[in-house]
Amino acid sequence: MNKKENDMKTKIMAITAAAIMLLPVFGNNASAQVNRKTYINIGWQFNAPLNNNFSDRAQGWGAYLEGGYYLTPNIAAGLFGSFNTNNTYIPRKTYFGTSGALTTDKQNSLFQIPFGATARYRFSTRRIQPYIEAKLGANYAEATEYFSNYAVKEDTWGFYVSPEIGITLYPFYNNNFGLHIAGYYSYSTNSSNYFGFKELNNAGFKLGITF
Repeated sequence: MNKKENDMKTKIMAITAAAIMLLPVFGNNASAQVNRKTYINIGWQFNAPLNNNFSDRAQGWGAYLEGGYYLTPNIAAGLFGSFNTNNTYIPRKTYFGTSGALTTDKQNSLFQIPFGATARYRFSTRRIQPYIEAKLGANYAEATEYFSNYAVKEDTWGFYVSPEIGITLYPFYNNNFGLHIAGYYSYSTNSSNYFGFKELNNAGFKLGITF
């Protein structure tokens, strides 16, 4: 495990420990109302590409930002944006082409930026607020093959849809600051004839704050 992965593991453990320490606060004040009209969530995102035959290693090089307005006490509409980078190392091998052969290792990198609109339904307006959410928009994806001394890149655009389930926790009395935890699945129509994927499927989870 390299230094970056160790640092990421340490951050995850710190966030988890903070959430556990705050559980007594939630238990003592779970009935308190936190009926906010707006929300903004920002944080770290872990993403796992599924069966794209290009770069499918799950990694935590991502972040997200989203916000919305509650049209009713339980239903909100808003906007979202996020990004993820997933890298897969391919060991040294020989590639045969029409003009010869090349022996090298390489790294496949998939960079995605989905953005668009959201619709959310929260099941409670109290301090613990579970919710379900649907995201709809566009996905920009940049696929790159990195060889020893050059790279091959292709940019693609696609239609994006993502269901999400999560929970927002408000530990402090009469304060809009809280914690945000969610899991998601996403599908987009990005395709690449050169790199061999016809669509992009992802799954992952988010850890962040809300205010």
